[in-house]
Amino acid sequence: MKKWSYLIAGAWCMALLTAMDVSGKVKLPAVLSDNMVLQQQAEVKLWGTARANSTVRVTTSWDKRSYRTTADADGAWLVEVATPAAGRETHRIVFNDGESLMLNNVLIGEVWFCSGQSNMEMPMRGFDRQPLSGTNDIIARAKPSTPIRMFVTDMKDGKWFRQFSKEPQSDCWGKWLENTPDNVAITSAAAYYFARYLQDVLDIPVGIIVSTLGGSRIEPWMSREAIAGFPQIKLDHLTDKQNIKNIHADPCVLYNAKIAPFINYAIRGFLWYQGESNRDNAALYRKLAPAFVKDLRSKWGRGDFPFYFVEIAPFNYEGADGTSAAYMRETQAQNWKDIPNSGMVTTLDVGHPVFIHPTDKATVGQRLAWWALAKTYGRTGFGYAPPRYRSMEIAEGKIYINVDNAEQGLCPMWTALDGFEIAGEDKVFHKAHAEIETKSCRLAVSSEEVKHPIAVRYAFKNTPKASVFNIYGLPLIPFRTDEW
Repeated sequence: MKKWSYLIAGAWCMALLTAMDVSGKVKLPAVLSDNMVLQQQAEVKLWGTARANSTVRVTTSWDKRSYRTTADADGAWLVEVATPAAGRETHRIVFNDGESLMLNNVLIGEVWFCSGQSNMEMPMRGFDRQPLSGTNDIIARAKPSTPIRMFVTDMKDGKWFRQFSKEPQSDCWGKWLENTPDNVAITSAAAYYFARYLQDVLDIPVGIIVSTLGGSRIEPWMSREAIAGFPQIKLDHLTDKQNIKNIHADPCVLYNAKIAPFINYAIRGFLWYQGESNRDNAALYRKLAPAFVKDLRSKWGRGDFPFYFVEIAPFNYEGADGTSAAYMRETQAQNWKDIPNSGMVTTLDVGHPVFIHPTDKATVGQRLAWWALAKTYGRTGFGYAPPRYRSMEIAEGKIYINVDNAEQGLCPMWTALDGFEIAGEDKVFHKAHAEIETKSCRLAVSSEEVKHPIAVRYAFKNTPKASVFNIYGLPLIPFRTDEW
């Protein structure tokens, strides 16, 4: 039996090698290429162009099945193939419309789409004059045998490469990269740390598609259909004859170029690190973000896939005591409640007052991975959701704060906690004394200057410091009890 299996396997490989012809008429989008990772145990789409009206045959090495479809009059075709459970074995796919094209070194595993602005874009090697902590060692240790693959759209020949469009595109420049030092160096640090952690725990291949733009608002990442629900946002730039003026702010231009080309590609979930550039319209962002996610899920057609995102970190912005970032964090915390199957990573303990790109991306990636491991992959026994404000009670000149996601209590005990303010009916906030009650584990907040308190704020500044955590070391999300 073993002899026959070897003969069959050998015949299969010879057939694939004979079939290979890189000059074949079948053309594939950039994301379908050597070194890619396909989502495991799924019906995944493969698509491209071929000779008009030709029969296209797709043969997959993992099951030796042949799938057939017919190209339309323009040569466009699409076929769905079934993928097996994840494994380290590499595979081949042959496409044939009379002439053949082969993809090699294909892995089956978990695929995540990673997008946002500069804190998601920031590569493992750092930006110019802006280093990251601990990444050099990880870059140096990277080896191709570790089954992590990265599809990077933002770098070409070692230089930043920008893509944008007035119309949705069917392809996007990018390249699947193996896990080598040179390739890891130019990959998003937040995304890579996530992939590295996930791969280590699940012990299967992980692929990340990185599509970002530093300084971008959320509006450029939204489709025309998603923006249509907001008549106050104008879309004239999509139909006029003028060049795109601001790729960081003009609605739809990044979705069209850097998301639309991927909606056929099967993913497990979406990672999002963005928000700094929308501090001036945080109230609108509260509605934009859920619409953005709802549209993404509709476009991909893969159900309510996980959407895990990162809270903006402390930074001075218009001043340390300003509150534009605080309102944005409040909006993001509300997004977590409003978006189904979502989770938020807090960064209150990793920011820096004068450095908008925190050097600690490992914590961000790790916390994103905890969300995925717990909520997507069903792992238990560890913390992943940060504590957040639930309710308050007023009694005997104090305000008592109750929180979620701190079932074993808050920390640290028996010490005064920083970052709290309290106000009475005059709506003037004063620095407050706060501590965790020994018996109830509630937060007790008070001030001698406010005899009859009615509202509390915690870490509600641009550059607050985290002082309250759950037992897993996850910081309490900033909050306010007022609506002033």
